Amino acid sequence: MITKYQSLIVNVACRVIVPFIFMFGIYVIMFGHYSPGGGFQGGTILAATVILMRMCLGKDATYGKFPPQLGLILGAIGLLIYGGTGVAALISGGNYLDYSAIPFPVSEAERRYYGILCVDIGVAFTVFGTLLSIFDSLTKEK
Repeated sequence: MITKYQSLIVNVACRVIVPFIFMFGIYVIMFGHYSPGGGFQGGTILAATVILMRMCLGKDATYGKFPPQLGLILGAIGLLIYGGTGVAALISGGNYLDYSAIPFPVSEAERRYYGILCVDIGVAFTVFGTLLSIFDSLTKEK
């Protein structure tokens, strides 16, 4: 059972730091193909942020923003994005996840950029949703 942590300092610190951690997770996803990071690391950071909120603020405060069903939905959407990127390349005549074959109306270098970004977003959604679902499954009431 997840209940609110009874320390005012911990609750205020959590509320202050969570938006910055979440923004950093999005940064890691968006710029993971230029610098260290990517979909897996960014998805883990986002999931850790929501788990921190659930541990500090309790389930009543966080289930309204991130309901338990959200993990499964985001995991499935992430798989569809990742698989859809590969299938789009296959349909266009390339190999699976051949980013240069994806039918974007831009140059080949930009197609590779957007293809990697789509895959990173798909992986991030899947990792975020899976970790959130695992945490919710381990902490749900019987």
